Amino acid sequence: MTIVTLTTDFGNNDFYAPALKGAVLRLSPSVQLVDMTHHIRPYDIVQAAFVLENAWREFPEGTIHCIGVNCVYSEGYRFVVARRDGHFFIAPDNGMLSLMFDDLVPTDMRNVLPKNEHFAVKNVFAQAVAHLVSGAPFEDLGEYAALLTQRISIQPVITQTRIRGTVIHIDHFDNAVVNIRREVFEKQQNGRSFSLFFRRNDPLSRLSNDYCDVAPGEALCLFNSAGYLEISINMGRAATLLNLKLDDVVEIVFG
Repeated sequence: MTIVTLTTDFGNNDFYAPALKGAVLRLSPSVQLVDMTHHIRPYDIVQAAFVLENAWREFPEGTIHCIGVNCVYSEGYRFVVARRDGHFFIAPDNGMLSLMFDDLVPTDMRNVLPKNEHFAVKNVFAQAVAHLVSGAPFEDLGEYAALLTQRISIQPVITQTRIRGTVIHIDHFDNAVVNIRREVFEKQQNGRSFSLFFRRNDPLSRLSNDYCDVAPGEALCLFNSAGYLEISINMGRAATLLNLKLDDVVEIVFG
């Protein structure tokens, strides 16, 4: 049974998500649908890329990932089907795939041109999934999809004494995720002490291994299971209480 994951900004209060599921199942009734999330912020391909890149490898090879985020139709608009490490990704050509992968080659991508209809993503996904599930050649999906729309993710600024990053995600528990990865931090730290500055809050100077390393209500920083720096409050809402927002600057200073 082929697994098909769905990641969209459709929400669950309209007909869009169930209509998409119905269209996929109508053409491919044997697939197993898995909702990654339908609550990506509207049009936010950065959030979608963050969620997908930290989840898709947990699925078995052969999984098809449908990404319906920022599906704004215009002249020349297209969807792209890409294959990577035994997985398939179907997404609009809006920079989403370039955020997730920086080395896709034309032989691993195919154009899928939507019909001129409202909610075209529904039929694009259903037909592409049906093609892949049938075992038909990947190459028959369409033409090479060269020259993807590019979107470059914001990277931390690194000097000998500090790392300056930004908040890239606020999760369901109100933890603030920063675009500083563990390996970058450890390489620059090189055994030195550090102070983590953000907004006008008191700096944090100790890495925790778990949220319970501090008393309930206290702030902490740790590297989460995806390997990103996270600012949290044990049993509390860090982003709200510490006034942290997306794109806020966070700075680590090494002593």
